[in-house]
Formats: sequence, structure tokens, C-alpha cells
Amino acid sequence: MTLLTEAPTALRSPADSLRCRNCGAQFPLGPVHACADCFGPLEVGYDADLLGRVDRASIEAGPRSLWRYAGLLPVGQQPADRVTLDPGGTPLVRADRLAAELGMRSLWVKDDSANPTHSFKDRVVSVALTAARQLGFSRVACASTGNLANSVAAHAARAGLDSVVFVPADLEPAKIVQTAVYGGTLVAVEGSYDDVNRLCSQLAETDEFERTAFVNVNVRPYYAEGSKTLGYEVAEQLGWRLPEQVVIPVASGSLLTKVDKAFGELGKVGLVESSPWKVFGAQSSGCAPISAAYALGRDVVEPVRPTGVAKSLNIGNPADGPYALDAVRRTGGAIADAGDDEIREGIELLARTTGIFAETAGGVVVATLRKLLAAGALDPAAETVILNTGDGLKTLDAVAGRQAPTVTIKPTLRGAREAGLLD
Repeated sequence: MTLLTEAPTALRSPADSLRCRNCGAQFPLGPVHACADCFGPLEVGYDADLLGRVDRASIEAGPRSLWRYAGLLPVGQQPADRVTLDPGGTPLVRADRLAAELGMRSLWVKDDSANPTHSFKDRVVSVALTAARQLGFSRVACASTGNLANSVAAHAARAGLDSVVFVPADLEPAKIVQTAVYGGTLVAVEGSYDDVNRLCSQLAETDEFERTAFVNVNVRPYYAEGSKTLGYEVAEQLGWRLPEQVVIPVASGSLLTKVDKAFGELGKVGLVESSPWKVFGAQSSGCAPISAAYALGRDVVEPVRPTGVAKSLNIGNPADGPYALDAVRRTGGAIADAGDDEIREGIELLARTTGIFAETAGGVVVATLRKLLAAGALDPAAETVILNTGDGLKTLDAVAGRQAPTVTIKPTLRGAREAGLLD
């Protein structure tokens, strides 16, 4: 299998190794995700000098996509190498009406539903599939709660790659359709996401899937780095500064840890003035193992069997749970969770005050934001960014029973008057 470091020197990225998050052991850049010494998870390590060559001018001269940050990513330095739908450049929306309802001074919504397949997963998939192609894989696959399946299938279709995506059989119908329409192989598995993920880990070790890049298994270190671009964009859109607080939906915990990593990197390389920030996590009460560990003051995350309306967050055994806890505690943040009715109310509140229709994960964020404010854990006077990671059209069932026409009338002025529309 090709190693990424085999590229010509002029084309190399700042990535220089894979490093164990537990024991610190280092390995060459390749298609591995677990430490050979302690079996801990690997993440991409970088050459500090090469990261330091990136400046604001070079970023601002780049494309209006996540690839403007290519100099801070492990792959994709050359446009011809990229497998991409060119995600990124999504809006940072000032949410003054929502802030007023919640009693906050300054609130922004980073709306990643504006990506090509309408979720933040386009960021991680662009980086993962670019790495997969550079590593010599001929087929791509994933385990998914829906949004990742949509994105992998779409990116593979654009690039002409074979794809095999595995999802729980009870996934929202809209996400099934959006995955199947791209023409790849879609496998529904009778079980939870954790069952699906375990199956994919087993398949990745078989001869039949030897030439397959599972984006959240054997190329997971590269996949996860795509989430950093959300943090980079927020800082750039705020005028190259960090928000004081950020609230992030939590499933595996990877997105939260990578946004935190992005903020740290920006300060280290001098792209922003170093300043403190707090990271807050939001989980669904139907699947809240990290929130539970935080509340109990524990470092170990106990797996749970997922339930609840927020299926995109239903990962009962979150791989990055301990690291999410560390990021939250280190920055002075918190993790909380919200129930199904609170999630629905959060979706409606966000839509009513900002015009953004979020999927259930966005409802989790808004509902948890309210809880954190009520508990005094989050400062209402501090500048805050919340992340909406997916489009409400993907999870219509969650609120469909709560929405209907205000009134039905005859097509006449009399009908309008009788309904009180002309009073």
C-alpha cells in the first residue's frame, strides 16, 4: 500500500506522521488507525515548520471551499489530487433574534447544512477520499448514521469510485433515498450504528475488502482532520479571532475534539491572536454516554443502547468520548443533553428566529444551549457560536406531526375575511 510520504517533496503536506493519542508512539503516514503498541487511536501529526508557512494572505487567496486551508491539512495540497464536491465556505449567521429570546449578548450560527449534501460530513469525506485515492485504494466504504452515507456516496459518484455504505435499517427515509440515488451499493444492517460500525471494522480485515478504504476505520485519522476546517472557517469569518464559547453536537466526539484542535493550531501558527475559548458539547438524552460521564465526573465513557429522535447522534459507544471530555474540561466548558421534545422545540426555535431549518442534531444544540444557560454553565454575555451540522429536510419526521397550515380557506375574499385575514 502506498505511503503518503512517498509523494515528491514539493507536493508533500505538513503531515509528517501518525501519532497515538494515548501513548504518543509515532508511525509513518499510511492506512492505519490503531497504535501497534497500545491499540490507542491514531491521529495525524504535523511538522510545525511546514504549518508555519501558512499565512492569512495565502488562505484568503485560495478557493471558497475547505481547500483554502490545504496547507493545514494532511492531503490535497494539489488541486488535481482532490476527491471533492468542494464543501466549506458555509454561512456564519448572526442570530440576534435567537440571542434576544435566550438572553444572550452575541450569538452566531455556523450553518453547515449549506454544504453540497447538506451536512458537515462533506468536509471529512473530501479529506478522507482524497487520502484514500493517494493511498491507492480503489473502493470506498463507511459505517454511517445517515449524513456520512450521503456524502460518501455523492463524492464517490463524482469521482467515479465504487462505494459501499452500511447504515442501520431503521434510518430516516430521507437519508436512505439521498444515499441510494447516487448509484453506489447501500447495505441496510439490522442493528444499531454500533453494530454497523463493528461489522465494518471486521470487513476491513477481510481479503474481499483489502482494497477498500473505510473512511471511519482504516483512513479515520485523515477523515477526522476534515472537521478542523469548521473551526478554521469560524475564526476567519469572525475576522481572524476565536469565539469565546462554541456549542457542538456530539456523537462520536470527533467533531468537538477537532474544532478544539483547530482553534489551538490557529493560535500556534499565528493566524489568530491566542485567546481562551470554551468548548461545550450537546447530546441527545436518548444517547448521552459522554454527557453522563461528564455529569458523574468520570473519564471512562460507558456504552449505552441508543434511542431517541436524533438518530444522527446515536452512537452508543463513542470512540472519541474520553478526548471530548478532556477538551471540555481543559477549556472550562461542559456537556449536557436534551430530550426528544426539547429537541423538537429547539428545531422550531432556531427556524422561527433565524430562518434556519436544522436536522435533529441542530435541535439538540439549541435545546442544550438553553439548558447550559439556565444552569449557569455558559456565559450569556460571551460571544458564542453554535454549530448546525445538517439540514432539516433530512429529518422531517421529527417535527412533521407538529406542523400544519395555520388555517385552510376557500379561494375567495369572503373566505379570507371569515378566517380573520382581513381584520
